[in-house]
This record gives sequence, structure tokens and C-alpha cells, in this order.
Amino acid sequence: MYFWRTAAGAEVDIVVAEGGQLFPLEVKLSATARPAMARNLTAFQKDLQDRAASGYLIHPGEVRLPMAPGVTALPFSEL
Repeated sequence: MYFWRTAAGAEVDIVVAEGGQLFPLEVKLSATARPAMARNLTAFQKDLQDRAASGYLIHPGEVRLPMAPGVTALPFSEL
């Protein structure tokens, strides 16, 4: 596991390397996931392009929903 951070300050909490792909995970404590929370995940996917896999915004709420293309909000309970 790794983390990712740019010189401009964008960061992703956890990056998991699996099968040649990099899966970005952002962990939030807010039970209500908002699309703005996916900003760093989409920046990661844009920078890493083909190496970047789908990203996940992990939160304590109960709803799984799409946040952006290639980014899904995922409740802690689904881990």
C-alpha cells in the first residue's frame, strides 16, 4: 500500500497496487459522500492514466453511489 501526493498538494490516502493496476482509496469521516470529495481521486486517475484503476471513496454512511466517472462512494460496511 502507498499514498499519492502532488507538489500542488493533491493527495490520495491509500493506493493499492494489484495486478499491474493502482487502486486509489480516499477515506472520509462524513456519512454523506459528495462529488467534490472525489476530486483527488479523479486527479490521480488523470495523472496515472492507464495504470490507474477505479477509485473508491470510503465513508461511514450506508449508500453506495457513483461520484464521478470511475469513482464510487463505498460504505465502510461493504469492505
